[in-house]
Amino acid sequence: MKKRFSVLIVFLVMVVGIPYGYATNGDNLMNIGPISRSMGGVGIAAPQDAISAVFANPAAMCFGPFCPNSEFNFAGTLFMPKVDAKINLGGTTYQANSTESVYAIPAIGLSVPITNALPLWRFGLAAYGVTGLGVDYRNTALDQSRFAGFGGFPLVAGEYTGLQIMKFAPSIAFQPDSRFSIGLATHIDYATLDLRSGSSNGYGFGVQLGTIYKIHDRVSMGLTYLTPQTVKHAKVRDFDGDGSADDLELEAPQQVGLGVAFDLIPNMFLIELNGKWINWNNAKGYSDFDWKDQYVFGVGAQYKVTPKLALRAGYNYGNNPVSEHNNFVGFAPKQVQGKTMPTYYYETFRAIGFPAVVEHHVTFGIGYEFSNRFAINLGYTHAFSNSIKERGTALNGQPVTIESNLSENSIEFGLTWRF
Repeated sequence: MKKRFSVLIVFLVMVVGIPYGYATNGDNLMNIGPISRSMGGVGIAAPQDAISAVFANPAAMCFGPFCPNSEFNFAGTLFMPKVDAKINLGGTTYQANSTESVYAIPAIGLSVPITNALPLWRFGLAAYGVTGLGVDYRNTALDQSRFAGFGGFPLVAGEYTGLQIMKFAPSIAFQPDSRFSIGLATHIDYATLDLRSGSSNGYGFGVQLGTIYKIHDRVSMGLTYLTPQTVKHAKVRDFDGDGSADDLELEAPQQVGLGVAFDLIPNMFLIELNGKWINWNNAKGYSDFDWKDQYVFGVGAQYKVTPKLALRAGYNYGNNPVSEHNNFVGFAPKQVQGKTMPTYYYETFRAIGFPAVVEHHVTFGIGYEFSNRFAINLGYTHAFSNSIKERGTALNGQPVTIESNLSENSIEFGLTWRF
């Protein structure tokens, strides 16, 4: 037992110490772990491993295929985003690609029984990078001054941004009978924001509630609610140009998720449908930069060719939450959390600094159980290119067009031990 907890501590240190990258539904990962991600991010009604049980619906720890055993998951995602942006100012175009990198996002999950007979209690624990977004246009055509008549002000705001949120989520689930389960996860967030004035770290707290009900031996429904979680980032950017860096509060929004799963051929063919409402419009920081609510739909399937070999596929759609603004007046004042900034910089910060605009994703995966105790899972996700484009005037009154494009690829892998 001491050896197992030593391994767990090592993995936690790895998660805290490694920076993670981009996301897919707004600036959130659509789910955690290679099984869920290769099935379109589903898992609210029928998660297939401990890590997605804790993340998608803590009530599910009593219904997963890992029951009644204990399960430990180590997972990783290699994110490969492609971002580019351009500004057309008075007929002159300034264009650049954000520095391309491969971002490693580790995650761990654990589910263990507390009791072995009804009513069942289980304990779960997960740590993972769940949010990440940013661009790096430093030393490119976008990173320069082009308003000499206005004191040499920079061409854009948002030329360098970086946001990461890591979650630590202990959870508990209770199953009073064979058809019903409820669960609770406590979320402890560690967030880092860097807007080129130095990184700022902070903590946020919240809870996730969930329930699952099996309306038939082959049909289950899940419901989950996640509370908003606010982090204050101190002195991250001089928004009002007074020479001192300002604070910015960012709130991970409340979410409601609903899922239904159909075990069409028991232990062989599973289909799950999920829907989510993500309340960006009322979340601090995101509402200040006019993000709208996001509605996410995911569908995933798992087919076991043999008891050991599983094939998976899925699709995920989430509407672009970043509102487009046209006919803006660049020198007009704009309020952001009590600070006044020119509308032109407000718009470039939104559209260039945080272009979380992808909508359509396709996913594929494969899993193989080498034994009853050990399995490996692989997955691939592609987010199709999408863009945001706005028109208005710049600081000097010239017509300006702002455009950003984002697409993503990721490779998922995971190891599972049951004991």
